[in-house]
Amino acid sequence: MVSMNSAQSPAIRREKSLTTQVAEEIERMITSGSIKPGERINEKHLADRLDVSRGIVREARRGLEQSGLLISIPHKGVFVRRVSPHELEENNDMRALITGFICAQAAKKISLKQLQRLQDLIEAMNTYLHDDRYQEYYQANIEFHDALLEAAGHQRAASIYNQLVAESNLARKIVLSNHDHMIASNSEHRDILDAVSQGDVEAARHAGELHVKLGYERFRQKVVPTLNASDQA
Repeated sequence: MVSMNSAQSPAIRREKSLTTQVAEEIERMITSGSIKPGERINEKHLADRLDVSRGIVREARRGLEQSGLLISIPHKGVFVRRVSPHELEENNDMRALITGFICAQAAKKISLKQLQRLQDLIEAMNTYLHDDRYQEYYQANIEFHDALLEAAGHQRAASIYNQLVAESNLARKIVLSNHDHMIASNSEHRDILDAVSQGDVEAARHAGELHVKLGYERFRQKVVPTLNASDQA
């Protein structure tokens, strides 16, 4: 059967569709290393292991492809996205620049309603990290950055940012399943919000860039050694 996060209440579990539960369990397998980067996704094996139909696994898999965790290769199958340490480093360089730009734009344009949305998300993430609900934390993290994109109002920047995020999604999910890393990440979110709320363009740019750079240091601690080991296997 699909294993559920022990921190979730029965009410929360009932609200989730079976497809969502299966997708979250596959994510857990990937982030825990049970399914390795570059490994082919075997729908029948997963369906048997999770005691669900292959159709449910297929639907969950499609959602994970859209989020960037999985990649479909024609005539070969679906695989866990595999990103080299060098690719991660280059991705980080560009995400830092674009995130800084987005935060600077948000500092110029953000509304009171959008500021409140960011504050609410930070508070939600604070609750999730204390309960070790990393799935919910990660989703709120995505919504926080999406809210910054909306406040920035720059479509081209949003398009570039979303592409970069899709390419680094697996590494970020692994890092944000760590309690200490979630605490550090949300502290950086508060720094971004403080600068944006004050309309301080350069401070917002710096806070956005620093958030990504410090996140990459967390990547280096936890993700890069795993990827190097995978490359040598």
